[in-house]
Amino acid sequence: MNMIANHPPTSELQALDAAHHMHPFTHAGELKDKGARVIARANGVTLTDTDGNDYLDAMAGLWCVNIGYGREEMAEAAARQMRELPYYNTFFQTTHVPAIALANKLAQLAPDTLNHVFFAGSGSEANDTNIRMVRTYWAQKGHPEKNIIISRKNAYHGSSMGSGSLGGMTFMHEQGGLPIPDIHHIDQPHWWAEGGDMTPEEFGLERARQLEAKIEELGADRVAAFIGEPIQGAGGVIIPPSTYWPEIQRICDKHGILLIADEVICAFGRTGKWFASETLGIRPHIMTIAKGLSSGYAPIGGSIVCDEVAEVINNCEFAHGYTYSGHPMTCAVALENLRILEEEGIVDNVANHTAAYLAKKWATLGDHPLVGEASTIGMMGAIQLTPDAERRAKFAGNEGDVGLITREHCFKNGLVMRHVGDRMIISPPLVITDAEIDTLVERAWIALDLAHKQVEAEGKMKAA
Repeated sequence: MNMIANHPPTSELQALDAAHHMHPFTHAGELKDKGARVIARANGVTLTDTDGNDYLDAMAGLWCVNIGYGREEMAEAAARQMRELPYYNTFFQTTHVPAIALANKLAQLAPDTLNHVFFAGSGSEANDTNIRMVRTYWAQKGHPEKNIIISRKNAYHGSSMGSGSLGGMTFMHEQGGLPIPDIHHIDQPHWWAEGGDMTPEEFGLERARQLEAKIEELGADRVAAFIGEPIQGAGGVIIPPSTYWPEIQRICDKHGILLIADEVICAFGRTGKWFASETLGIRPHIMTIAKGLSSGYAPIGGSIVCDEVAEVINNCEFAHGYTYSGHPMTCAVALENLRILEEEGIVDNVANHTAAYLAKKWATLGDHPLVGEASTIGMMGAIQLTPDAERRAKFAGNEGDVGLITREHCFKNGLVMRHVGDRMIISPPLVITDAEIDTLVERAWIALDLAHKQVEAEGKMKAA
């Protein structure tokens, strides 16, 4: 039996899943008791499970399905390439047309001198590449001692040993011996939660200047690079104050350290430009890419590297790479994805219309009694849940309890909206229509109402 085409009943699939499938970031015992949600198909911004329930996917999968689900052109691009050249590696002085074409296209799209691409299979792999690359860069320049990389608390850069170390999530570092040596972290620019009595502008400068203090503490002769997401995604769609990135840029320039912009979530139209570095005025030496590069239709990632760094790396044998670096099928799919984004004006439409429409509608959720802040940038949004908006208070109970309650009510009302602690976050496909945005916000409001009622009933509407 072809299980995919003629699948068993949902309960049987859930039992098989629990018996054999190990899920990422999941407590398997809890999932076994509850049963996984089994997604069967998708089209546009809508997911359908094996019981026939529809969900508006306000997370675009995992921040990645920028062009929406069900694009036949993507399937055709994959099939064409798999018939012609299903696989070959890019080791041993060998290449192929899809990798050449995609690297060339990315160099055209990327700003400034970012003209070179090292391919990987994911954002995690690409950030592992970045660790090796910046350390090799400084070693080749005669400074092997410059091997420290500074990141931020509550940052997410992947979950492999290297990328998980770059990230600053404590619960991840508690497992598996993370972080690896010579990775350091400074505080995040999360004004709502940590800004105290400072204005956002004052707070942005204070948090950025922690980078300079950390460089001086560790020694500028030891620090290789700083890495940051333009907007922290998995950390809760944290939009930094306007003063933050200009000051980070000044400090990196002053001390001559490399700046890595992790664009895995933000690139390919998410903020209304091809890269969020352009939106926020960041001038990185390296940009990490993945997710929206193929709209999730095929696994691919990479590092877009500036001329200065690439020249040094290309003058040695960089002993690094992956079996699937520049996989021909994934490159062909990514090229088709970029064509669709460009030729259909999807990125321009975000900049000129959709982002503003989402911002207007999303802002209305700020009036809900469970919400302290409703913020957006481009096609990303966050709702801060709070028992007391005026004091920017946290809940007295365990962090994330109210967020989880709200998330479950979202699912029950046909909406995929993620929670990070007590923040609700969205990142819908860039092709979402005005009518679908209306539906998204309507369902979010219903979920908030139901969550508020439950939180009140359970006595959890109390400030810490």
